[in-house]
Amino acid sequence: MNLSCAIVDDEPLALDLLETYVNKTPFLQLRGKYSSAVVAMKGLQENPVDLLFLDIQMPELNGLEFSQMVVPETRIIFTTAFSQYALDSYRVNALDYLLKPISYKEFLEASNKALAWFEMKEASQNAANGHGEGTDNGDVFIYVKSDYKLIQIRLDDILYIEGLKDYVKIYLEHEPRPILSLMSLKSVEEHLPSSRFLRVHRSYIVQKSKIRLIDRGRIVFGKEYIPISDSYKQELQSYLNNKTIQ
Repeated sequence: MNLSCAIVDDEPLALDLLETYVNKTPFLQLRGKYSSAVVAMKGLQENPVDLLFLDIQMPELNGLEFSQMVVPETRIIFTTAFSQYALDSYRVNALDYLLKPISYKEFLEASNKALAWFEMKEASQNAANGHGEGTDNGDVFIYVKSDYKLIQIRLDDILYIEGLKDYVKIYLEHEPRPILSLMSLKSVEEHLPSSRFLRVHRSYIVQKSKIRLIDRGRIVFGKEYIPISDSYKQELQSYLNNKTIQ
């Protein structure tokens, strides 16, 4: 897989350095470089890219503000000299955060995370459409960020996912503690095959095949009881009716 990318940075030396790094990375294809977010706005609207290396501290329009204007399909890796922006970058769902001066090793690690994210997205879409990797062989997986690490999670291992305000908790079979990740439940749902996963509540997604017991309108996972809200009850009931022997 190849990723199209662009660079936005108001420092000429940083812009040139990142261009050199992109050209050294086989799976990256540079489609544009811009000296400000204002200049980049038109170019990226007309020619969106997969991946954007985006400086944060810039005049007129900073990188955090500009990230809200980029099309959702473009993923962002922030580049900045100011470490205090790290948490903000994760709140806008950036793939990674690089602190200047950036070495090629750090750049390559972040780029590989991006490549893994797009490969995960493609695998999930193929699984949902019944193409590519099958959903029965246990090979389909996703990547999530947790404590500044990128963790691979097999879809087969997921019991359910709980959405909090700014985080999700991913509960896995045979794991005593959930994986905590700074993202929305909606983001996770978009990358899970609907053939396998079902929203049963505004705060919960469950894996259909892992439902072992339903007690008084709640799905039971060990000692945990997952509520089923009225707005999602019909879809769950349709699934259960198809599987229930009368």
